[in-house]
Amino acid sequence: MAHLHDDKLKELEERANAVRQSVIESLVAAGSGHTAGPLGMADIFTALYFHVLSHDPKNPLWEERDRLILSNGHISPVRYAAMAHAGYFPMEDLKTLRHFGSPLQGHPERERLPSIETTSGPLGSGLGQAAGYAYGAKMDGKKFRVYCIMSDGEQDAGNTWESAMFAANNKLSNLTAIMDRNNIQINGMTENVMPLESLRAKYEAFNWHVLEIDGNNIREFTDAVEEAKAIYEKPTIIIAHTIPGKGVKEIEFDYNWHGKPPKPEEAEKFLAELRTLGGKIKSEHQ
Repeated sequence: MAHLHDDKLKELEERANAVRQSVIESLVAAGSGHTAGPLGMADIFTALYFHVLSHDPKNPLWEERDRLILSNGHISPVRYAAMAHAGYFPMEDLKTLRHFGSPLQGHPERERLPSIETTSGPLGSGLGQAAGYAYGAKMDGKKFRVYCIMSDGEQDAGNTWESAMFAANNKLSNLTAIMDRNNIQINGMTENVMPLESLRAKYEAFNWHVLEIDGNNIREFTDAVEEAKAIYEKPTIIIAHTIPGKGVKEIEFDYNWHGKPPKPEEAEKFLAELRTLGGKIKSEHQ
């Protein structure tokens, strides 16, 4: 991964804004789906697909590609949007999100799209799948890295912690977990539903290297990924504090937008706000 120069940072920030717009457009076309999480994670997915990951959209099954496991599959609209922008499939296909027969289902399915490594859905499963990939890579002497996106709400699931123990016990330094710490889940704030803190202390007690960042700051995220690569004796988790609904002030931090899409009139308003924000991003870097 090359150093993130200022020009590249500007490009990524502008791309993340475009990804957010694509998320809104696909959700309103679907008439169902999740809004807050995908908007909050647009910076991280943009950084992954356009700077961090070793991958090739023209050769999606390249054996040495980095593996990206999405455990919280309900935020799939942002992964699909980032993939479309990266050239994995035509942009217009985003309008088929959740349609019958579309490869872009509400939760990613392994054989529907190239480079989707696992079928996600049951929360808590992704870290174990990623740990298995990372363990197999070490056994085979492979150099690719494994990244696992998780939600904070799925830390409620016991199998997450079984997987955390397995990864630490096997010193899976080729595994980097990225937790979307946005503090919301479908029926409320995480600390009201099932208090999670201190997440740092818990993962450190499980012998993980823990980094906490502003998940909407692309430079902080890429710096954290670089640090994770330098840790050789244990897996790393990046606790990424994100703003759910990022970019649309009206819905930021509102857990009611965890699991619903915008109506057409709302989408137009949200898109106008994002386009204005995109113009500000461009002017700030000029």
